[in-house]
Amino acid sequence: MDAIINAVTDREFQVAFLVSIASIATVFTIVMPFLSKDKLKERMKSVTSHRESLRQQQREMLSKSQSKSLRNTTPEGAIKGIVESLKLLEVFDADAAQKKLMMAGFRGQGPVFTFMAARLGLPFVVAILVGVYVYLLDGFELDSFGRLLATIGGFFSGFYLPNLYVSNAVTKRQQKIQLAWPDGLDLLLICVESGMSIEAAFQKVGDEIGDGCPELAEELGLTTAELSYLQERKQAYTNLAERTGIGVVKGVTTALIQSEKYGTPLGQSLRVMATESRDLRMQEAEKKAAALPPKLTVPMIGFFLPVLFAVILGPAIMQAMSL
Repeated sequence: MDAIINAVTDREFQVAFLVSIASIATVFTIVMPFLSKDKLKERMKSVTSHRESLRQQQREMLSKSQSKSLRNTTPEGAIKGIVESLKLLEVFDADAAQKKLMMAGFRGQGPVFTFMAARLGLPFVVAILVGVYVYLLDGFELDSFGRLLATIGGFFSGFYLPNLYVSNAVTKRQQKIQLAWPDGLDLLLICVESGMSIEAAFQKVGDEIGDGCPELAEELGLTTAELSYLQERKQAYTNLAERTGIGVVKGVTTALIQSEKYGTPLGQSLRVMATESRDLRMQEAEKKAAALPPKLTVPMIGFFLPVLFAVILGPAIMQAMSL
């Protein structure tokens, strides 16, 4: 045991271990693009499965005359048993977690149970890893109290890691959808003004925009399926707004609901909202462009100016030293 601890705490072993991890990461980065799957096909497959689940639920509702949840799946396994036995769905607010996971692209009850189990187990996993590093590997060269604080900090950071991961996934997904939404809204306007129904328009826009933004194509496909099988079409538009969580999408869904309810013309509303969406996208681009010079100040001072001074003053210093 002492030999193992001495080998693990050896600096040369740690350097070799880190170099091997870096090599494996490099090989994985090179090989990963060749093993990546078509995201559009996977998302369209999820749309098909969602449509089939809606059809099955409609049949059950007609046969039993009972209202059931739209996305009611029954995940099995040890994770479900642990979560239900500890009542984590009540402790961690399962409804809010499900809405957030839905915005991140994870649907059904399975991701909810996995998320709850991760919030329960990751604090202990991170605390154990940090404890092994600071106690056995003597990382950071801390005293006893500092090691204890590092272990406790690892425990609390592990508790927030699942939320951080889901929040980052939600932000990235919303950015992709918001970037492609003006183009999709223009296509939707063209389809509606050409005489297509709203279901056919959503389906057409999803097919056309799928290569550029699979996330938006997935949402439009799910909305098409819900418009076909839900009893209230208003609920399908509301679900689209809740799944995306984007203001411009909520505005369009509100216009669609009003058009369905009062029979108001939809083309003019879509044209105005398409213009607003393009303006918002341009404003975001201008905001990022305006924030670029302050962000470049520190890199220029730290990296460009020393090299520039060396190039300019280097020959003069060398001549002065040769005299």
